[in-house]
Amino acid sequence: MKRLDIVRLRLRNQCISEAPLRTPREVVGWLAAVQAQDYAGAKWALGLRLHGVTDDDLDQAFTDGSILRTHLLRPTWHFVTPDDIRWLLALTAPRVHAVNAYMYHKLELDRAVLERCMTVLDRALRNGRHLTRNELGDVLQQDGVATNNGLRLGYIMMSAELDGLVCSGARRGKQFTYALLEERAPQAMTLERTEALAELAHRYFLSRGPATVHDFAKWSGLTITDARHGLEAVSYRLQQEVIDGKYHWFSPSTPSLNLDSPTAYLLSIYDEYISGYKDRSAIGEIEVGVKLAALGNALSYVIMVDGQIVGSWKRTLRKDVVVIQTNYFRMLTKAENQAVALAAQRYGDYLGLPVIL
Repeated sequence: MKRLDIVRLRLRNQCISEAPLRTPREVVGWLAAVQAQDYAGAKWALGLRLHGVTDDDLDQAFTDGSILRTHLLRPTWHFVTPDDIRWLLALTAPRVHAVNAYMYHKLELDRAVLERCMTVLDRALRNGRHLTRNELGDVLQQDGVATNNGLRLGYIMMSAELDGLVCSGARRGKQFTYALLEERAPQAMTLERTEALAELAHRYFLSRGPATVHDFAKWSGLTITDARHGLEAVSYRLQQEVIDGKYHWFSPSTPSLNLDSPTAYLLSIYDEYISGYKDRSAIGEIEVGVKLAALGNALSYVIMVDGQIVGSWKRTLRKDVVVIQTNYFRMLTKAENQAVALAAQRYGDYLGLPVIL
């Protein structure tokens, strides 16, 4: 299998080049979890995979709770469905807690303190109350828990998410809130650990294959041993091929890969097409990675042409227009520039704004 086939399969399996799903909840469920610390970028990652969905539609799905946001897999926020949130937390939260252990100790958040916080948070959010982080910080302060250090409050809330007490509530204007998980996801599934490993592995390789077990371990935050156990449980349901000396696993279906070229996409830097793999060599040469790293915090999003990173882009929202600035890593052909213009127009349609490129 050539690099072109890898990227074409990934674009198709990630529902980027084909969009067979109809709702944000379906997309998140297919992908199992979607990295979401950049809320605007994460919404666009879902919008890119759906036809005719707008930014407002994604906000409404989040407010309604058909998609939730919490810490799981790794120490960062992810979108997840109400159905999947509990078994994913049970499977991955212990590893995230272990990663956080140093900061818990540094911030003097031992188990007794955290349990006290959980009791206070549970009482504050009971009966459908949705409160902001600052409001919950005030509640904790009133109960004698010091939260004057914003970092300390952040780790208290992350621990509450990892323990399955709280998750995202409805947004209040532009402010995020927390709600009790049991009230936001009363029908959440639970799975035995071996079942959860198999379920996560199966969804990962169907939605992101071709990929390696090391890709799966990096994305999921699992140990390589657990990642292998999950893959072994479902390998009979997947297709396998050796590419560049490494075993890759993917959906056994064999779709047509005759995609139009050039085709461009404007992606968030945290899009699952990028963040879902340890080895990203299929989407850009080493020099591209160096250029991305050199941009540092200035990098917001990446431009893809035929599955390859060709540059970065940033958006500026004005009252009646969205301005998109591009930074290309190489000269684009006329056809490639036209493809980028179409991708920018699609983003403008998603926002409901005209685009200045």
